[in-house]
This record gives sequence, C-alpha cells and structure tokens, in this order.
Amino acid sequence: MRRRALLGLAAVPFAAPLLAACESDGAEATGDLRIATGSPGAVYYRYGTAIAELCKRYLPNVHASVLTTAASQINVQNVLDGTADVAFTQADIAAGSEGKQLAALARLYDDHIHVVVAAAGGIAHLRDLHGRRVSVGGVGSGTAVTADRVLEVSAVTIDRVQLGLDDSVKALRDGAIEAFFFSGGLPVAAIADLAREYPIRLLPLEESVQLLRARYGDYYAERVVPASTYTGITATVAIGIANYLVVRMSMSEPLAYGVTRLLFEGRDELAKAHQAAARLNIRSAISTPPLPLHPGAIRYYRAQKA
Repeated sequence: MRRRALLGLAAVPFAAPLLAACESDGAEATGDLRIATGSPGAVYYRYGTAIAELCKRYLPNVHASVLTTAASQINVQNVLDGTADVAFTQADIAAGSEGKQLAALARLYDDHIHVVVAAAGGIAHLRDLHGRRVSVGGVGSGTAVTADRVLEVSAVTIDRVQLGLDDSVKALRDGAIEAFFFSGGLPVAAIADLAREYPIRLLPLEESVQLLRARYGDYYAERVVPASTYTGITATVAIGIANYLVVRMSMSEPLAYGVTRLLFEGRDELAKAHQAAARLNIRSAISTPPLPLHPGAIRYYRAQKA
C-alpha cells in the first residue's frame, strides 16, 4: 500500500539541480548527521564523504561527519544503537532489522559480489576454493554475511579468515590467502588498483544466484561485471544486491527530507566522488523492501509529482 500511495513517481522527471531554494528548505534540518560508511578503498566511504560535503554546503544547521566502519552489518547496528544517524547497507542485511525502527531514505545502487583470485593460479570456479584459505570480509561487514551464504548454498568449505578490503588485497598479493570476497559497487577502487599492478581473475557466480534466492529471498540477482571494469578481466557473472541508505524512524522529518533531497539534487556532484552515485533513480529509489520509507523521504518523493 505504501508503494501505491506514491503512484506517479515513475513518470516524474529527475529533480532539478541544487538551487538556492534548497538552502531555504535545508534550514529546517538541524542536528548531527554521523554517516556510517565502510573501508576508504570502497564505495560507501567515497559516497558518504561526498554526502557530508554537500550537507556542509546546503544544510547549514547540520553537522555532518563520516564514520569509517566494516560496512553493512555494523552500520545497521550503529544506526539502531545511536552511534550513527545514517548508514549505507546491503538489502539482505537490512532485512534482518525489519521491525526494529529502521527506515530507508532510498535505494541507491546495486553492489556486486566479487570473488577475487590471482590470475596465475588454478582457481577458475567457486568449487575450486574448497579447502583453500579465503577471506570472507571484515568482522561486522555485509560481505562476510553474504559470502558465508554463498559458500553455504554452494556446499564449499574453506579455510575461513576475516579481513577487511585493504587487508584482503594485501594478503592476496602476499600469498597469505588464495581468494577474497568483497561486496561493492562498480568499480571498487581498491580492486581496480590491485588489477593494474597484479593480474587477477573474478570467479563466475551464476550457479549460486538461484540457490541464494531459494534459501534467503529475492534480495539477490544475477549481474555482470563488464570486461572494462578492471584491467585484464573478462565479463563475469556476479551476484547483485541492492544498497539502501538507512536511518532510525525517529530521525526528524526535516532532516530526513533534506538528506533525501541532497541525494537527488546533488547527484551530479556525488557522482564525481564515485560513479555509483549516478545510478540513483527516482523510479527504483522508493523500493526498499522490507524496510519502510522514512516520512521525510516520502515527503520528498511525493513533492516530485506536484
């Protein structure tokens, strides 16, 4: 029913660029905005830092700051316990907080699950990881949750270690691990840097998608990492997961409205920090199952059909 209440949004043209009018609306928003992101080498951090910069320019009474975290799983917890005010998280992780006063401002873009191995090794498929030393992502990350699910449904048992993105990249280069998982929007800067200096391969994951959907729901979809994304890789089927920007339902309505408006009207500026921001689309932004949209976000979306 909530989606039907927003009927007509799919036909609404994209919002106008940031204007002086935004400043007057932004004056309603006050307070702290601690943004829980992720590793400095990944999308959440770059996107979140750019949002903080826009807040400083267009929401004069909001004090925005960025928190570096292990990403999705800890981000949700930080919002719920009040350590953060807004956070990036994967849809499958957000689903675990249904009914816990968590709300969404927008669906932002899709992550791609990367499984990165050395190109020179003999690892070509997920099943080849059986018994090998593999990083599933940092403690508290969405990557770790999703990686464990992929391995579970695929019946692959590994020598499991938990390293964040930057440490995983270093460990692969040093031969301390034979593969690592990472969930991120394309391109992931740390993986792009690695590929330019150290030949890598991405493992295809098409066989895992339907297994994941059958066991855990429709949060997972088949997506392709184009061949142009990273030096030396061929087009590879990955697993796609939507990303949400989430807040507590108790966030003030003016602040939620102001941040949602910045996402859209500052989209071109945000895309300079990372191209994933350019994928924000008002038609899909309102689809955040199973989380409700925050009333402030709903006010912004409804205003676009006026």
